[in-house]
Amino acid sequence: MKSSMDCIPCFVRQATDAVSMTVSGDEERKRLMRNVLEWMSDIDLETSPPAAVQMIHRRLRGLLPTIDPYRVAKDRQNNLAARLIPSIRKRIVESFDPLTMAVRYAITGNIIDLGAKNNLGLGDIYAELQSAPMQPIFGDLETFRHAVAGAGTILYLADNAGEIFFDRLLIEQLQGPKITIVVRGKPVINDATREDALAAKLEDIAEIIDNGSDAPGTLLDDCSEDFRRRFEEAELIIAKGQGNFETLSDISRNVFFLFRTKCPVISRHSGYAVGTYVAAHGITGGNQSQRRGLS
Repeated sequence: MKSSMDCIPCFVRQATDAVSMTVSGDEERKRLMRNVLEWMSDIDLETSPPAAVQMIHRRLRGLLPTIDPYRVAKDRQNNLAARLIPSIRKRIVESFDPLTMAVRYAITGNIIDLGAKNNLGLGDIYAELQSAPMQPIFGDLETFRHAVAGAGTILYLADNAGEIFFDRLLIEQLQGPKITIVVRGKPVINDATREDALAAKLEDIAEIIDNGSDAPGTLLDDCSEDFRRRFEEAELIIAKGQGNFETLSDISRNVFFLFRTKCPVISRHSGYAVGTYVAAHGITGGNQSQRRGLS
């Protein structure tokens, strides 16, 4: 998926957030943001949005006092998710169809994305959790169910901190295949790293690896050789979030994308309206009227 002119305001906002979180002086913030605005001219709109974000944040990290400017925010998201998980797990286990309910909540967790939205509040999260059981899932849920049942190995590509706790609830329903959960190799925005996977205690139910990359998605050419081998060998790949969709939607592999459409750019590329819960196999664009809503 290529970047769009509409992506540029998000690139600037993400950099502004990183600067605001780590730099206190107004003049220093302005100096750093002038650098960021100069870097914008280097963006290649033929590349994916995560590739552009990677370039900006690699440069920015060299000027900030920390390599992980979102760490405090990620810890806060993890702590909130940890408090919510016991009651949500109970709802999943007691539901008529635990797998479908776990998919719903995993997608609901995708709202915890500071790359797409920086004014996320507790009210937003609680409202989403309350509506999750009623949300229709668009795409290929039955195909997903059969793919999971028939897979011997699953590679689960995680997205954000906080959200990764909701991923655990889905992985608990996938027990049977050998599951490997993949996080980012280095910090970028609020994407999950090994520290966040360990906070969710995912080592108890899956193998944890990182992809060796600092892109907020899965840029295969930038990932480690070990990850690329596992990617090719996996019988089923589950890719969470917009960043993984943006980087893998044109890849010819057995990939299921689980995400919530959060912006018009993703909506146009996927064919799903903004706000849609998506569980779809190998999307390459399309028309919203052709998409199937599944309960």
